[in-house]
Amino acid sequence: MQKAMNISYEIGNKLYLNITNKCPCSCTFCIRNNGDGAYGSDPLWLEHQPNEEEVIANLKTRDLDSYEEIIFCGYGEPTCELDILLAAARYIRSVSKTPIRLNTNGLGNLINKRDIAHDFSGLVDTISISLNAPTAEEYNAVTRPSFKDVNCFEEMLSFAKRVQKKVPNVMLTVVDIIGEDEIKRSQAVADKAGIHLRVRPYED
Repeated sequence: MQKAMNISYEIGNKLYLNITNKCPCSCTFCIRNNGDGAYGSDPLWLEHQPNEEEVIANLKTRDLDSYEEIIFCGYGEPTCELDILLAAARYIRSVSKTPIRLNTNGLGNLINKRDIAHDFSGLVDTISISLNAPTAEEYNAVTRPSFKDVNCFEEMLSFAKRVQKKVPNVMLTVVDIIGEDEIKRSQAVADKAGIHLRVRPYED
């Protein structure tokens, strides 16, 4: 495992923020299983957990207005470091009008032991939440969350419905490798929740 302090990285005309390696899930398809970086990036395993000052210092080295979008997404679940996430989003908002997106597993309420949906109001433009599977049983098999004695699938969907009232754009996502039947059933789940479903390509 190669480590570095790549807090931000570029893919195309988008800037991705890698603020933590912590995650309560161990998804079977996670790109962390395939190497040290993502989509040709430098290593995203962090030498240490960056603090708020380090993340903002890194952002100051970037021309934030030059990007199409700034996305909290790296080798970990961003809401595991919610205070850093929010501080970084507030900094971006103070200096740039570039849209901000959060990619999340949707378990931030469990991670932070409170309802965090309102925290993103006025800060984040888009939240992309990993649905991963159409039922709780299939979700647990694929996502393998560390939280026990709780229905993580329902918690994720509940967060999606609540945060949809706070953020302009909310979507659920599945990867295309789950198969056509699972995608159709996932679409039904998204339709019932009233949330757009995005089927994203799996990149190994």
